[in-house]
Amino acid sequence: MKFMKLGSKPDQFQTEGDNIRYVATELATDMVIHVGDVKFYLHKFPLLSKSYRLQKLVACTNEENGDEINIHDIPGGPAAFDVCAKFCYGMTVTLNAYNVVAARCAAEYLEMYETVEKGNLIYKIEVFLTSSIFRSWKDSIIVLQTTKGFFPWCEELKIVSHCLDSVASKASTDTSKVDWSYTYNHKKLLSENEIDLHCDVVNKQQLVPEDWWVEDLCELHIDLYKRVITTIKTKGRMSAEAIGEALKAYVNRRLLGFSKGKIHGSDPEKYRYLVDTITWLLPKEKNGVSCGFLIRLLQASIALECGQTVRSELKKRVGLQLEEATVGDLLIRAPDSETIMFDIDLVHDLIEQFMLHQKNGQIDCPADNRFQDIRPAFASERSKVKVARIIDGYLAEVARDPNLPLSKFVNLAELVSGFSRSSHDGIYRAIDMYLKEHPGITKSERKRICRLMDCRKLSAEACMHAVQNERLPLRIVVQVLFFEQVRATTSSGGGSTPDLTRSVKALLPVGSYGSSTSVTSNTEEDWDAVPTAKELKALKGGLATLRLRDREGNNGSDLNDMKTNAEKVDTSKVKGSIISKKMFSKLWSNKDRLSENSSSDTSESPSSSNAGETKSTPCRSRRQSMS
Repeated sequence: MKFMKLGSKPDQFQTEGDNIRYVATELATDMVIHVGDVKFYLHKFPLLSKSYRLQKLVACTNEENGDEINIHDIPGGPAAFDVCAKFCYGMTVTLNAYNVVAARCAAEYLEMYETVEKGNLIYKIEVFLTSSIFRSWKDSIIVLQTTKGFFPWCEELKIVSHCLDSVASKASTDTSKVDWSYTYNHKKLLSENEIDLHCDVVNKQQLVPEDWWVEDLCELHIDLYKRVITTIKTKGRMSAEAIGEALKAYVNRRLLGFSKGKIHGSDPEKYRYLVDTITWLLPKEKNGVSCGFLIRLLQASIALECGQTVRSELKKRVGLQLEEATVGDLLIRAPDSETIMFDIDLVHDLIEQFMLHQKNGQIDCPADNRFQDIRPAFASERSKVKVARIIDGYLAEVARDPNLPLSKFVNLAELVSGFSRSSHDGIYRAIDMYLKEHPGITKSERKRICRLMDCRKLSAEACMHAVQNERLPLRIVVQVLFFEQVRATTSSGGGSTPDLTRSVKALLPVGSYGSSTSVTSNTEEDWDAVPTAKELKALKGGLATLRLRDREGNNGSDLNDMKTNAEKVDTSKVKGSIISKKMFSKLWSNKDRLSENSSSDTSESPSSSNAGETKSTPCRSRRQSMS
């Protein structure tokens, strides 16, 4: 730290109690100066020779007041006046970054100008500030921080503006020219290429990271911090990523619990202002800050009940780069007043913002918007695929909540249903988790949630799991098996969707073909029921047969042999349910369009008509009685 010593005489100021200070000399004091609650017993000479204000005050005193002067409004109070008085006496005074602002403002108050006496205190302090303080990185920050107690004096004396320019200029300096000390506790490892490229520099000095300056600025009050960041931006030499890193460091330092999504502190108004200010300072570039940081900032703004403008702005920013989020980022706890665990509605809003960016290609800010414009961004199809994958994973997590309504789950899934994705394994896992945690949902609800998945886009592993899944309706299990057969046929050289073969017929309930219409009143209910263990076993065997047929087809086996293998499925295990040919044709009415729709972006599975609001417990009695 830089310092300057003034004067050469020993300090002769003495203290009597807490409120009296005097100069221990042979000469009796001839004036009393009241500064706050402290009395200074001093001599008119040499004080009046250096302070024009004291000269005027003494001239205005009357006989009644004697030589007592009151200067209760001097900046810095008794401590600052003590420095000025000692300077007048020629006693040793040490100025540093912590007391120089108070001394400068007090000297201005006392009018200790060069016109009063050459080499006066104001001149000496200005020399110290210019030659030492403003040239030092850390001293400039300390001085800037101390100015908050001396407004408007520091503004009028341009101490604040000089500090801002000094700090911003040094922060924007080329890192190869940074040769002063700074605080940096999150050092980044250099890549091998960087080490090779700068090997000579490494031998001479340690490489300076671009964000070397962010931690020291965390000491500043939020108002001063805002002005520093604004000045750095004005310089135009700092990257958006470095600005974003600075904002992240400041929030983590000042907002306790921010990184864990739960704010701690007894001053919500102060924290509310901090979040508001940081939102103001966000770089306009899309990737200036991470999506995870924006989500935590949004979470803090909601917890602190910030204004709607701030929350809306943060939602827009999150939506602009939602594809960068993780499932963990989106797992935001719902308010305490809610019965569900996570804030599904907030995630719904974020997806809507993401979709709005895709639709408009830019952000339309109102004319009175106090935030900076955000650069327009067009999300590619790849971004949509990423968002869909994230939401699938998010749904799988929130599905564990036993209090989550089906409507919230389905609405969120449908919001991304139009996003192209080659695999529906993610949404299948989410659906399976919801069915597992909510076994009491009705048949129609089970059907509704299963419509979210396209069986044609399940992987072989997911198909194998689905065929054995006791939580899925029979309709979905058979659909999975059929499309697995289609896939096997196509991969073996069939090239198009096959007609319904005996291998699939064998896996259908007895009576699907040729049955009378008089026994089909419960057909729809049977399709929506959960399959029995015997039915699942038969379906699993059918899937294994299809895989065997596919392998034999790849080895050049005769088609008749494949049909023979398929017909070996034990159809007796699924006897009992009588389903009409008309009903089965309705279920597979879209099979002829499978080839041309196999790459469709829709996530809606082949749907069936609605069932009644009957509980999902399967109707087994009729099946068992007919077997």
